[in-house]
Amino acid sequence: MKRRNFLTVAAAAVSAPLAAPSIAKAQTTFNWKMTNAYGPGSPFYVEGPGSPTDFCKKVEAMSDGRLKIQHFAAGELIPALEGFDAVRNGTVEMNSANSYFWAGRLPAAQYFTTVPFGMNFQGQNAWLYHGGGMELWDELYQPLGLKALPLGNTGVQMTGWFRKPIESVEDFNGLKMRIPGLAGKVYASLGVDVKLLPGGEIFPALERGVIDAAEFVGPYQDRRLGLQNAAKYYYTTGWHEPCNVTELLMNQTAWDSLPADLKAIVQTAAMACNLESHTWCEANNAAALKDLVENFGVQANVLPESVVEALRTATAATLEEIANADPATKKVHDAFMAFKAEHDSWAAVSERPFANLKA
Repeated sequence: MKRRNFLTVAAAAVSAPLAAPSIAKAQTTFNWKMTNAYGPGSPFYVEGPGSPTDFCKKVEAMSDGRLKIQHFAAGELIPALEGFDAVRNGTVEMNSANSYFWAGRLPAAQYFTTVPFGMNFQGQNAWLYHGGGMELWDELYQPLGLKALPLGNTGVQMTGWFRKPIESVEDFNGLKMRIPGLAGKVYASLGVDVKLLPGGEIFPALERGVIDAAEFVGPYQDRRLGLQNAAKYYYTTGWHEPCNVTELLMNQTAWDSLPADLKAIVQTAAMACNLESHTWCEANNAAALKDLVENFGVQANVLPESVVEALRTATAATLEEIANADPATKKVHDAFMAFKAEHDSWAAVSERPFANLKA
């Protein structure tokens, strides 16, 4: 009789419908908006493999439509650099930009995009994912009701475009240049009149002589902006941006509302785009640079060694000054530099000898 009663109860349990809360949770859908600091059609920053629009498609597919994200390029919903406030105020749930755009509010945020003479794609990602970088990012943003993830990375960028050649550090004095982030502060210490302009405003400013020089990304994207038609001296070393992290900024309340599986999907899709966007840049920049040199008369050169050393000295002084002016920035700065020192020791016996071997 006991066995019969047990089987009857078990059969009833198996045939009973799932609990209503479980069904509701599984069927809950979210419709979010994402704004962007870059204009419509911008490769890497808006369109293409590993881009924010690609991220939105990945999330919708991976979640089977439970999380849909409508993307708006700069100017389509809000102006280019107003995504920080839009996300914080809950106007939109997400924004794609670079955290160094928020330097005026959070100086420490710049370290999560790039640091002059800092780490490359491998090192920056190692710090973010496995060296405590993400935890520091959370610590900085959570009091403001924000959550961030890395969404993309350009890899090493070009120093930029100049209307006149750079032969000595004195050539920077009085130069008007579009350059964001910590590198802008380094240039300012050398007499550069630094301008912060959205991507779409760089070419007309350079063409009209409103600025004398400009940094954007690299050959493929710079060519698309037409910068080769406004300046012919194109320099490299990557000193200012040895990598460049795209920031996926989210409203913390909206993030907290997602069930665990959708959070995992967002994190996984963002990591996939981080890798895919970088490989896209690596696949396209060589041909673009060759085209610029051979068909547009661009003079591509490495900055003189004396200039690079002057920039290195100015960078050390600038970073120390910025770190000492703000406790939060100092905490991030010290953690970044400690990890960099350790990563550099490994790179010295791995990447650097291999690079020298190829050369």
